[in-house]
Amino acid sequence: MNTNTLRSILGAAAVATVMGLAQPVAAGGKTPDFTGAWGAYPGPRGGPPDPKLAAPPATPLLLKPKYKGPYEELRARQIESDKRGEPLSNASTACLPTGMPGMMFAIYPIEFIQGDKQVTIIAEAMSQVRRVYLDKPQLKIEEVPPGYYGHSVGKWEGDTLVIDTVGVKDTVLGNRDMPHSDQMRIQERIRLVAPDILHDQITIEDPVVLEKPYTYTNAYRRMPGYEMLEYVCENNRDYIDENGVTRMRLQSQ
Repeated sequence: MNTNTLRSILGAAAVATVMGLAQPVAAGGKTPDFTGAWGAYPGPRGGPPDPKLAAPPATPLLLKPKYKGPYEELRARQIESDKRGEPLSNASTACLPTGMPGMMFAIYPIEFIQGDKQVTIIAEAMSQVRRVYLDKPQLKIEEVPPGYYGHSVGKWEGDTLVIDTVGVKDTVLGNRDMPHSDQMRIQERIRLVAPDILHDQITIEDPVVLEKPYTYTNAYRRMPGYEMLEYVCENNRDYIDENGVTRMRLQSQ
């Protein structure tokens, strides 16, 4: 390696380090370790996020005409019901799993357990578990029994874990309660943007429902020493009335 090349490499590394964006790949070309618990960044008490580490804005959500009207009507009803303090029913109030990709939004912490052949992702909310099988071919969509989490395969591309998921049943609503068909494909690119900040860039492709792919990013902060708690949906107070509104049973006097 000549002197000019070495200077260029060292100079680029120095700039990246100063900006806090140095590549997180460990020495020797090892893949980064995501193992442990992660919470939403910046979090409810975390103050404003660092602009260099915050999740970038989502792309426009462009639904095909058949789905656009009903979706916009649903969102309007949700806004009005939330203002009244009477939220519409959803997976959480019905004691159902959020499923994919919603479970990756860390309202409660999520945990990564990383191995050579599988990455296991656990959401504390509803104790949800998904398994990402590494370096295996993806199944055809029609071969995957529809479920809440679908079938996920992944591979490492440098410092980034790339995941492909298919087979999420169409009753499981997506980000912002967006609808989807059984042809939905979820592409994720998960990487460290700083030693303790993780981004999960999610791209939704659905030729039936979407005019074009929809991309958004979840940002997480590392939670050293945090132990995941058991979350069991055992709510006997809430119920859904005949108009689909979630209400609370009052205890008898």
